[in-house]
Amino acid sequence: MSKRTYELIYVLKPDAPETEVADMHKQVADIVERLGGAIDKTDTWGRRKLAYEIGHHKEGFYVLEVITGSGELMKEIDRRLKVTEGLLRHLIVRVDESTIKAERMRTKRIDESRRRRVARGLPPDRQPGEGPQGEDSDDSGDLMFDGAETEV
Repeated sequence: MSKRTYELIYVLKPDAPETEVADMHKQVADIVERLGGAIDKTDTWGRRKLAYEIGHHKEGFYVLEVITGSGELMKEIDRRLKVTEGLLRHLIVRVDESTIKAERMRTKRIDESRRRRVARGLPPDRQPGEGPQGEDSDDSGDLMFDGAETEV
């Protein structure tokens, strides 16, 4: 079985205590571990307004989990979450491989840019007001000459 990356987002009732959120994460983590997957990242978004009312609730407690595993693993998680009390909604989506590659390349470019800036004695991140046309910019190679000359 091939392992792929999936995003699982679930919405708990807004009045869910921290222990209930932790129990839900533990339940997902146990299933993932038992079926040979891995949780790469957990991002707790907290209490947010819902786009529409669900079960007389206008808000929900959001949690995002990035999981690497098989399709069977995700089917089992989906099956378990469908019957879980206190859960308003959940959604599982497969992350496109090209998106993952693009994110890796973006991170690599940012790290390289920071390294070059530090080597030149500049702060690693751009300062407010320092745009691409600034004299300290390290994006000067981003503007390409199209070969056409204009007379002023």
